[in-house]
Amino acid sequence: MTAIPAPNPDSPHQLSNTQENLRQYVSAQIQQLSPERSPRASMARTAIRQDSSQTSSKSGRRTNIDTPTNSEPENAVPNVDDRTNDWVRRTAQAGALVRSNTDTGPGMSRLLVTERPQNAQENWELRHGYDELYNSAAYLAQLSANYFMYYTEKRHETGGKPRQVDPHDNTSEWRMRDRLKTVSAALVMCLNLGVDPPDVVKTNPTARMECWIDPAVAVPNNVKTMELIGKKLQEQYEGLSIRVRYKQYLDPSVEETKKYCLNLRRNAKDERILYHYNGHGVPQPTPSGEIWVFNRHYTQYIPVSLYDLQSWLGAPSLFVFDCSGAGNIIANFDTFKEKHEKEIAETKKNDPDFHQSSFGDNIQLAACGRNELLPTNPNLPADLFTCCLTTPIDISLQFFLLKHELDVPVNKKDLKKIPGRLAERRSPLGELNWIFTAVTDTIAWNCLPRATFKRLFRQDLMVAALFRNFLLAERIMRANGCSPCSVPGLPATTHNHSLWEAWDLTIEGVLKQLPAMIAAEEGGPPYEYQHSDFFTEQLSAFETYLSQGAPSQEAPSQLPVLLQVLLSQVHRLRALILLSRFLDMGAWAVELALTIGIFPYVLKLLQSAAFELKPVMIFIWARILAVDGAVQADLIKDNGYQYFLTILNPITTLPVPNASEHRAMSAFVLSMFCRHFSQGQMVCLSPELIEICTGHLQDTENPLLRQWSCLLISMLWVDYPEAKWVGIRSQAHQKLCEMALDPVPEVRAAALHALTNFLGIPDLTPQVKDYEESVACTIIIMTNDSNSMVRRELLVFFSTFVKRYQNKFLVVAFEQLLEEQRHLTQDDSFANSNLQHGTLSRRPSRLSTDSSADEAGTRKMSKGSIQGTMWLHILLLSIDPHPEVAQDAMTIMDYVHLKLLESPLGPRAQPLMNEIGRLSRKAEAAAARAQPPSRPASVAPNARRTPGASSPAPGNLPKNESYLSIGMRRTASMAAALKTFTFGSSESVPASPMPLPREPGQARRKRVPDEWSKPPDVYDPTSKPSTYVKAKEPKSKGFVETDPSVPPSIPLKSTFFEWSIEVFGPHTSKIRLLTLSNQYFGEPQMRPNEPDEPGSGDYNRKLFRRARNEKVLACTQPLKNIAGSSKWDQPCGFFNNGTQPTKMCLHQYEDHLAIADDRDSICIWDWSKSTRLNRFSNGNPTRSRINEVRFINEDDQALLLTGSSDGIVKIFRNYEQEKNIELVTGFRALTDLVPSTKNAGLVLDWQQGQGKLLVAGDVKDIPARSSSPLTSLTTDAVAGDMIIAGYGDGAIRVFDQRLKPQLAMVKVWRKHNQWITNVHMQRGGLRELVSGCRDGEVKLWDIRHKQEVATIRAVEGRAGDVGGGVAVMRGLSVHEHAPVFAA
Repeated sequence: MTAIPAPNPDSPHQLSNTQENLRQYVSAQIQQLSPERSPRASMARTAIRQDSSQTSSKSGRRTNIDTPTNSEPENAVPNVDDRTNDWVRRTAQAGALVRSNTDTGPGMSRLLVTERPQNAQENWELRHGYDELYNSAAYLAQLSANYFMYYTEKRHETGGKPRQVDPHDNTSEWRMRDRLKTVSAALVMCLNLGVDPPDVVKTNPTARMECWIDPAVAVPNNVKTMELIGKKLQEQYEGLSIRVRYKQYLDPSVEETKKYCLNLRRNAKDERILYHYNGHGVPQPTPSGEIWVFNRHYTQYIPVSLYDLQSWLGAPSLFVFDCSGAGNIIANFDTFKEKHEKEIAETKKNDPDFHQSSFGDNIQLAACGRNELLPTNPNLPADLFTCCLTTPIDISLQFFLLKHELDVPVNKKDLKKIPGRLAERRSPLGELNWIFTAVTDTIAWNCLPRATFKRLFRQDLMVAALFRNFLLAERIMRANGCSPCSVPGLPATTHNHSLWEAWDLTIEGVLKQLPAMIAAEEGGPPYEYQHSDFFTEQLSAFETYLSQGAPSQEAPSQLPVLLQVLLSQVHRLRALILLSRFLDMGAWAVELALTIGIFPYVLKLLQSAAFELKPVMIFIWARILAVDGAVQADLIKDNGYQYFLTILNPITTLPVPNASEHRAMSAFVLSMFCRHFSQGQMVCLSPELIEICTGHLQDTENPLLRQWSCLLISMLWVDYPEAKWVGIRSQAHQKLCEMALDPVPEVRAAALHALTNFLGIPDLTPQVKDYEESVACTIIIMTNDSNSMVRRELLVFFSTFVKRYQNKFLVVAFEQLLEEQRHLTQDDSFANSNLQHGTLSRRPSRLSTDSSADEAGTRKMSKGSIQGTMWLHILLLSIDPHPEVAQDAMTIMDYVHLKLLESPLGPRAQPLMNEIGRLSRKAEAAAARAQPPSRPASVAPNARRTPGASSPAPGNLPKNESYLSIGMRRTASMAAALKTFTFGSSESVPASPMPLPREPGQARRKRVPDEWSKPPDVYDPTSKPSTYVKAKEPKSKGFVETDPSVPPSIPLKSTFFEWSIEVFGPHTSKIRLLTLSNQYFGEPQMRPNEPDEPGSGDYNRKLFRRARNEKVLACTQPLKNIAGSSKWDQPCGFFNNGTQPTKMCLHQYEDHLAIADDRDSICIWDWSKSTRLNRFSNGNPTRSRINEVRFINEDDQALLLTGSSDGIVKIFRNYEQEKNIELVTGFRALTDLVPSTKNAGLVLDWQQGQGKLLVAGDVKDIPARSSSPLTSLTTDAVAGDMIIAGYGDGAIRVFDQRLKPQLAMVKVWRKHNQWITNVHMQRGGLRELVSGCRDGEVKLWDIRHKQEVATIRAVEGRAGDVGGGVAVMRGLSVHEHAPVFAA
């Protein structure tokens, strides 16, 4: 370890605080970061544009959880005394550096803020002129307020694949497919007025009223009284449902009972029948369930068996029994039902054609239990149960008046004078009925199972009304000594639910105003009715529920109330906004809302012209369709889809600031409307819609709108040629091709999805062929896209194109086999010639081979065709670093080869395949015998493999056995050949580069030994294959290997649209709705991920990691002062890696050490315990190695990034867990490597603050005016503008990426004479720029100066070293914050 010299020797790096102050402050910081005191993190997200050679992630810019609240000053420090806060403000204003900041830690500007004397002098000076920027209050505030996370988007967490659909998870169950309705009703009244039944002893006085009519005082004629009661009962039932055919049966006989029951079933067919039985004038039902009627002369009571009644009425039926001992009927009903079903089963055995409906769908309501008598309270009606079922408001008012005393004079007669009608919700009586419906629905919703609730309250209007009123009957009847029962049964908690108190409060509010309302109607002073605040309070309670986040996904009790509120224009907007917030919680919330019956309401609201409802209606429909898309036929009704077509049009104004996001949701709704629905495609298709969508592709602010505009066009084109021709005339396919360079991967994939569906116009004319081939030529560059999801979608396009032009691809594949066989034969002859003569001659170039082939008359027919180019790109994707991409490409290849063998070219193709396999096995065996003794150099993808050369064979990647490989194994030389065809031949690079011009004023450098320009590890031995144990290679999430026994088929099936539906929510950054009060509603926001949900387990673990990081930083910052003067001689652990380590990387906060060996394995160690946590393979091709290992997202859950010498970059999640490790992404960062015998492979640097991955190697992206390989790369990790690169000839070049590439190089230092081992700029500390070369010389630089700041001899040569005692520095590592480096 060596200390970096301080810039000012008179002012050493010291901190004036004491250890006690430090301990107190750390305790305060940990206490401050407790979950109880941490406000919720903001969910704002900002997209970062990135090139294809960089990472394809989005930056998550989130507010730090410990950001000061608005009531505090910007730089205030909670839990620190006032003097410290004053000192912080003074130092921030003065621009002094309080401490060495890191660009990745949250809340960095508030660490180590302890009391300092006001006269303390600070002489710290940052390198490179960064003082003004990094010491500014704005910069410190930015570090405190923001942290950055990458590769945490949905596409990375899900692998770009939709979740597996549970076959038992049917979202459309909310829609009652077997919806029934009650069509007929029999109102049976067995009263026998004037004669009491023999088994009933009535009290005196007793209850006498039937249907609110007193038989004793109504009319003297008993017959007319019966008719009046029957008519009144029918009127009460008509108040529940007027569409039912009612028939009164007053004191019927047995014969009449059988006759009308059979007629009812005959007329109702398979619909439900209502059978209402009032047995107040007959004996109680028998213990066996028999009910009583009369004989023809009314001289006897005749029993009717429940078995016969079931036979006559059949099913489905609804029974209401209002009589004493009605529980006997309920208790025996199932017994006779089972007897019927057994008889039907026996009959079907003898007669298979026999058909009889089941007796299972029967519902029963009974007034009391088996041994209970009906109430005889003279203040209540005799048919109390019937009154509860048919006139709930009247009986509720009377029941309340009997139980409570009011301070206003109200009697029973006044109850009939409440103004209004039941249907008028704004009248007092109508409001009572409205609130009663909401109360009973809410009680049922909260107490009943979901299946029972849907059956009883959403299947049949009559059943729903009766059961809604039955809840009231339970309350009133139990209060009078009876226990009503039903089938299906209800929980015992419904009669004492807390909402009944709210119902009583509502009744009390109306009755207290009743005298004033009666007086106003009788000519007194006018009175304005004060409406109940029931719905307002329930909406406030629902809003409280939403504010808690529903972490356990419990159904809100106020959801039925919300449904009722939608009927009111006064509360409608607020209810819709709250509904949108609830739907935003996830699919479970949408399913609950659909189950409760929200869909008919929001469907009808599409006909509303209310301007203020449009934004929230768009959002609600988007959430519904994201969960259940089977509502397309409903949108066609009344032209509901026009609602969204109008909003999608940019000329339509919306009362929200983010109109583009609502248009994106409209495009989503229309996409779901057209998906697999030809009628939707037909009604939506118009040139105007295509032009609107292509116009939205130019919206650079909202990628979601661009994405769903592409997908809407895609859904219009699916199996609809007329729509494709409309798109051609609008040049939509050309505008979609321009999306290949869109910075957002989802947009690029959506464009490919649309272009895939563009293919396939049935009439393949030359014009259509030109259109399709032009599209293919344009998007073929996306083979090098850094996002695996885009590459998979590209392969779907390729497979569709291959299937459409299959015969041409068979010719291309055959010519490729000929080319492969020719090259393998030449390689074999060339190798045999060298072995025989003991010489190494130059292999004939590929260009000359092609020329000779052309001269011989074997010119390739596919040369220059789009089919030939596409086939080579498919071959290239077959060795893609992402396993799913490679597997899809292999499927296309295997399909083509299989069809080739089945074609007329098959007899010629099979021998070619056999010969290729034989030559490949021979070449592999020769390569295994000729194991080189030294480290192989990296080889560019476009270099042909020559015998004896140390070139990697990318095709040797361990692949799954494909279908075709059962008969023929694909070879490494085929993969090498395809790269030659794709990127050009290696001979295109000159062997002797032209002399490069020198910089002005620079002297000619003396020639240095060639040894100095080689890597320090050039002579390191590599692990032999015989001793090397290959580790398991991690796969991407959800990766499923194809079954090799199943023949391949194309086109491939895309799942991008299904995945886009699932992640539709998280892309919407902020939904703001404009209310009538002109205030913006910031919620709902698409539901945040689980780690950002307060109270969740992931969120709490994130808080713990944040507090731990703060503690680590606070405790280690003082150690920087003694790091440069202390001895680093205390070992912390010993690790037997098992293989030769080449690269190591330490985690900033975890005790994790990542070690890469000289092959392709990575070991993860817990250095504090000397324990190996995991070992896995990076999947490198043969003879390539891992060049770089880095941790990213170290502030939270870190990911492991690796870079290999073949230009491949991979990122792993859960790298320390052997069972859960996943490949997040993998891509080819360098696609145009230049072949070199002394290169450094891939060199990279990760900018956490910028979200950029800088990748270099033997490429010519930024003109460097040097033929030496680039060996090391570093940047300013915060601003990220300056790039410093070290080269193999000892030169160090500084680039400013803000300038044009031709002018980017702003400085060159040539003070080193040998290979640059490493060059690094600190992320913290003084931002020291340190470089070291092969001879052990280390220099410090300032990019403002031409000369080095200091030079240190870090490594001295010793006798016996490689090179005859000459110093060789193999590695150089610089501490990010302390003035220390290790060499």
